[in-house]
Amino acid sequence: MHPPIETNPDSLLVAAQAGTSGCLSRLLQLYSNYLRLLACSQLDERLRARVSPSDIVQETLFEAHRDFDRFVGRSSGEFVGWLRTILVHNLARMVEHHLLTGKRDVRRDVSLDEIGVGGDQSKACLAALLHDDITSPSSQVERHEQVVALAEALTLLPPDYRQVIVLRHVDGRRFKEIAEVLGRSEGATRMLWLRAVEELREQLDLKGLL
Repeated sequence: MHPPIETNPDSLLVAAQAGTSGCLSRLLQLYSNYLRLLACSQLDERLRARVSPSDIVQETLFEAHRDFDRFVGRSSGEFVGWLRTILVHNLARMVEHHLLTGKRDVRRDVSLDEIGVGGDQSKACLAALLHDDITSPSSQVERHEQVVALAEALTLLPPDYRQVIVLRHVDGRRFKEIAEVLGRSEGATRMLWLRAVEELREQLDLKGLL
């Protein structure tokens, strides 16, 4: 019988830093959905038709694997912060590559700082889905890991459920705006959102987060 595959991020990080084969790849895979969700929330509308969030995430994971020896942190929280920094720089590079025309500085439209702040806000909005009437984490680290698990649970939802939650809780849009995006009435959009949140909570319950 094969030993169980390690999935604890802190244990994987320790093993990866010790050079244990395969642990870094498994560690990076744990955060791929989380990074994809952040990338989707930060892509400028002008880029969405040109750039795939999955491509940005793959580039981020590749660079993290390549440059792992530069990471000096000791916790999974520090590691994810490092991944987010790489993601932000890749997003900024995509902005420059696709939107820079002539001598115009695209950073006057979308700055590196703005993308970074947007990533922080997206993470905070995801965390808001886990407010205290749902769960009471005992530490900031636990809350951080719950946000990552939440991003994983979102990938298991039907596409329309996932979209309405992202539009509402990550993009921070009003129901009227979401209804226009989805081509539904505002009332139907609210009902879709309620069903989506209920399904998401069921997924989180299965993961032991409720």
